[in-house]
Amino acid sequence: MGGTSGSDDEALWRQVVTGDGNAFTLIFDRHRDAVFRHAGRQFQLSHVAEDITAMVFYEAWRKRLFVRIVDGSVLPWLLVTTNYVARNQARHERRHRNLLAHLPAPEQVDDIADTYADEDASRQRAGQVRQALAKLRPLDRDVLTLCVLEEMTTRQAAIVLDVPEGTIKSRLSRAKTRLGVLLPAMSPFTGRAATEGNL
Repeated sequence: MGGTSGSDDEALWRQVVTGDGNAFTLIFDRHRDAVFRHAGRQFQLSHVAEDITAMVFYEAWRKRLFVRIVDGSVLPWLLVTTNYVARNQARHERRHRNLLAHLPAPEQVDDIADTYADEDASRQRAGQVRQALAKLRPLDRDVLTLCVLEEMTTRQAAIVLDVPEGTIKSRLSRAKTRLGVLLPAMSPFTGRAATEGNL
């Protein structure tokens, strides 16, 4: 299953809990790319995804006594924490934009990079997906992250999120329906997970 690689995380994490920095480095090296990719799904700019990744692992170290291991892997906890950190980052950016909105508008200057960006259809599509995900309720977004993007089973997602499996199933169905409304021109969350029994 794609979302729970690293079957010996549990043994390493027992060392992390005691303050073993070397064990934590091994966990970081093992899951950094997966966390970065998930952060990148929500923020297009790579430096923002890098900042989020760093904050996620900082939280993992700070809360190491309370990290939940699922089927021997710490990755599910890291991915859900990525969602939380990303939401905080989005709130920070909104406050920043609100501040800028009260400043005098700068002189308009044509930027060739903006022209290229406007012509990049795939980048626009990614932006639409990020916007649609941002409109979902936090639990619905977490369920999509675990069950669809990371291809976890509903049972595993229920363990990570500490809710009944039936709640996961209903939330997953509702979230996919909501995305179908928000993104009528495409259906990015109806792939392999829908046909492999995760629903």
